[in-house]
Amino acid sequence: MMNSTYALSAILIMAAVTALLRFIPFLVMGNRKTPAYVEYLGKVLPYAVMAMLVVYCLKGVDFTVAPFGVCEFISVGVVVGIHVWKRNTLLSIVLGTLCYMLLIRIM
Repeated sequence: MMNSTYALSAILIMAAVTALLRFIPFLVMGNRKTPAYVEYLGKVLPYAVMAMLVVYCLKGVDFTVAPFGVCEFISVGVVVGIHVWKRNTLLSIVLGTLCYMLLIRIM
């Protein structure tokens, strides 16, 4: 059984390492200008990650068994529609997830 001192020290060490890893780029780069390729990656990677997540989430959809992926595609439509309407990523993901959970319960 783990005692609370051990657990607290492990949490503090993990927090310190995480903070250090986040501070290192600022310490190394200083006030220098960000390289062009890093700015490019900062612009394109969020879209690439979202595309990979969509593919990952929809890879298991079976079009041969009822409801033929209807729940998934309605939920994707909700996410896209709310995001286009409100431009709020968190809101669109939460409402799309709620829509999906509701649809798989009733279908």
